[in-house]
Amino acid sequence: MNLLLNIIWIVFGGFMIAVEYVLSSVAMMLTIIGIPFGLQTLKLAQVALWPFGTDISNNGWPSGCLAGIMNVIWWFLGGFVIALSHLMWGLIFCITVIGIPFGMQHFKLMMLALFPFGKTIS
Repeated sequence: MNLLLNIIWIVFGGFMIAVEYVLSSVAMMLTIIGIPFGLQTLKLAQVALWPFGTDISNNGWPSGCLAGIMNVIWWFLGGFVIALSHLMWGLIFCITVIGIPFGMQHFKLMMLALFPFGKTIS
């Protein structure tokens, strides 16, 4: 069932979301300072490409003070806007019964977009 839902997701916009994340990741990685943020955007791209059956686990608060600071910087530099867009799409998809599984995946992406540092994808 996950395979079918992932194929539908990719055909109806998931591929474009993943491409946008990859392009923004490449743009962030052009500078040395942006590399950690670009890696987190690749994490978002991976989930955006194949969201059904993908689990995001929280490792607790990220180890070290730097990762916590990076989460706060990420939130202000674009994570909040990304999360709002996923919230909007999630609410739109949840209007219909058929769209609820896709809306739930947008909510999963929203939670990852808020604080990506310290989360692992399996």
